[in-house]
Amino acid sequence: MTQRRAFGEGLPAHATRTRRGRLRPRLLDLFSCAGGAAMGYARAGFLVDGCDIADRPNYPFPYHQGDALERLAALIASGEIERYAFVHASPPCQDKCALTVGTNQSQGWGGTHEDLVAPTRDLLDRTGLPYVIEQPNGRAEIRKDLMLCGEMFGLGVIRHRNFEVSGWTSSRPVHVPHRGRVRGWRHGQYFDGPYVAAYGNGGGKPSIPELQEAMGITWTDVREELTEAIPPAYTEWIGRAFLAASALEVVAA
Repeated sequence: MTQRRAFGEGLPAHATRTRRGRLRPRLLDLFSCAGGAAMGYARAGFLVDGCDIADRPNYPFPYHQGDALERLAALIASGEIERYAFVHASPPCQDKCALTVGTNQSQGWGGTHEDLVAPTRDLLDRTGLPYVIEQPNGRAEIRKDLMLCGEMFGLGVIRHRNFEVSGWTSSRPVHVPHRGRVRGWRHGQYFDGPYVAAYGNGGGKPSIPELQEAMGITWTDVREELTEAIPPAYTEWIGRAFLAASALEVVAA
């Protein structure tokens, strides 16, 4: 494992200071990819540390390159986990994602993708911290305590995402009706619509600038990172809901 950008030196989770001497809570972002979730939490008022097994030079905050579960276990064992107030985890679960499960079955695939949801939850429970586990629509075995959609935030993607919430409670926002179809080719026919398809490459998929605008992500132009990302608007909403529920003091730096 290597440490490309060190985690910020911190006081305990509720005593991390900004330049103004005020307090901001620190958040651990596991399986962080390029930082879509992280940016939303930062906008909500958190200091964010990420962890991803891949090299993510576009990640906009301090992060550790390495296995997310090994990193979490090490933080628990050392007691460093106490610096954090909240954990977000987006473990891979391609075997049960709605976008891949049908293809897996039709092609005789499946069984080769790792489902890390259960081991992630086990470690998160050991931290004693409030957390969320994020997954796309599909068969991943999480509680769907929250479901967020791009239309709730006026985005150019639908991109349903489910969140299991633990250690705190949140209201469930109303699912806003969609305004039309996702733009692109389906079975040889082209459909127009107000949303772009934020996955894959073919079938009339959007350009990189279109994806960036639709997702609200500007700091990466890597298609794979954009198509895997959570729109920051989702986690900004979650972050603000958590901070309101826990009455943590947050002041922008």
